[in-house]
Amino acid sequence: MSIISVVFVLFICALILVYYAVGRVAGKGQWVVLLVGSLAFYWLQGTWLTMLVLVLVAAVTWLGSLAFARLDGQAKERRKATRDRAERKRIKQSFARRKRVVLVATLVASLGILSYFKYWNVLLNYVGMADSPTSLGILLPLGISFYTMQSVGYLIDTYNQKCEAERNFARHLLFVSYFPQVIQGPINPYETLGPQLCARHAFSVEGTRRGLLRFGYGLLKKVCIANVLGGTVTKLLASLTNPAMPGSIAVYGVLLYSIQMYADFSGGIDMVEGVSELFGIQMAPNFRQPYFSTSLSVFWQRWHMSLGVWVRSYVFYPLAVTKPFRQFGRWGTKRLGRTVGRTLPACVANVIVFLIVGAWHGIELHYLAWGLFNGVVIAVSDLLSPVFDKVCAVLRINRKSGPYLVFAMLRTFAVVNVARYFDCITDLSVALSALRRSVLEFHASMFASVIPSTGISYQPYYGVPPIVLVACALVFVVSVACERGADVRACIMGWNVVPRFALYVGIGAMIAISFGLETVSGGTFLYANF
Repeated sequence: MSIISVVFVLFICALILVYYAVGRVAGKGQWVVLLVGSLAFYWLQGTWLTMLVLVLVAAVTWLGSLAFARLDGQAKERRKATRDRAERKRIKQSFARRKRVVLVATLVASLGILSYFKYWNVLLNYVGMADSPTSLGILLPLGISFYTMQSVGYLIDTYNQKCEAERNFARHLLFVSYFPQVIQGPINPYETLGPQLCARHAFSVEGTRRGLLRFGYGLLKKVCIANVLGGTVTKLLASLTNPAMPGSIAVYGVLLYSIQMYADFSGGIDMVEGVSELFGIQMAPNFRQPYFSTSLSVFWQRWHMSLGVWVRSYVFYPLAVTKPFRQFGRWGTKRLGRTVGRTLPACVANVIVFLIVGAWHGIELHYLAWGLFNGVVIAVSDLLSPVFDKVCAVLRINRKSGPYLVFAMLRTFAVVNVARYFDCITDLSVALSALRRSVLEFHASMFASVIPSTGISYQPYYGVPPIVLVACALVFVVSVACERGADVRACIMGWNVVPRFALYVGIGAMIAISFGLETVSGGTFLYANF
């Protein structure tokens, strides 16, 4: 069941009617409606095996959290039973070791399931056995990366006693399987999503209007930009295997891919966030105008925000406080100075984190190179930050001025697009060749004469129909308004009926026209592949 289909609309309408009807009769039962709807949605997306994997991950993390709660309770009782401080300390250490064993076992089980489905075929391909009977021969279960990471986050939070373990497995299963998030995220923390899922929600006209507006905005980005550009981007990137293709084609293809990726991913997030709002549930934010970022580190605080929060909370900070990293910091301080010594461990941790993020996308070499590039750039920029500060002070550059901020945004956008070469070009050698040609063999004069050989249609617009430009202009205006703190949806809802109706009709017409122009399947999302 595609999220962009009449069937999905009918499914949502029926689920909303039942959901709010149950809320009027028995508010505490609304979560059951969501659970049944979520499982039905997931069942329709896959097979009995993918459903089994979802339930298995939920069961492993649920049992692990209950084990933590039981061990904490036993430790508390044992410590109360004695007044000997040494014995109390021994009891605490003993139960802490047991908890660590349970944590490691549940993490190995959860992440092992993810790794098996996500990486086994890739590893077989590396050793030339991808087509053998030992290959899995099945598709990656929908959303497995997202719901596994969300479940692991919950597991670690209960281990650290940041939140209480959920005793009811059905409620925990709803947290894992909540259908808007399984498509492509966001990765929601239990402390904010869990209570909302089980709370009573009354129907709100304003909330429904806001949800529909957000869904429509996401649909505009997905259909009018991402889907229409999809075929053009595919042809441009495929042409880069030809070593004679000039760098200008590579730059054009990567730039269009950046636009397509943003429209596809953020559009999909807007759609699922809008659907969730129809049920009165707010999920974690995932985008905040990332292309307005003034540095690569800021970009990753604005793009896929829930993933960034997850890796900072469960990878970066735990890694940075380990004994080896503290020793490394002391070594750096002693030999390289206090500033470098304090920065260096975080830089190394950043590189490791981005390698993990690259591997999360896939263990193919181009994803690992993408992660390494991002990590190294952020690490180097952090190390050289004092140098940049001194240069700006000497040159009297006002880093808060408008011209400098525009420069910083363009610089960051350029760096992001260099990284995109390793993201959108699946062959690492082709990616490196395309990047080299973009710098040394740009050949702008060849662009117009060579581009027909890529197979792009929509001439003379070079694969970008006017409707894409109009949609991009609308997204840019909305993004500027949001960057300035405006509540765009509230503003639109406050308009008079005539301009508001004209806007709805205009966007509806653009979406309808785009369905006839789109060159990729409307129901698939790029990030669903991860």
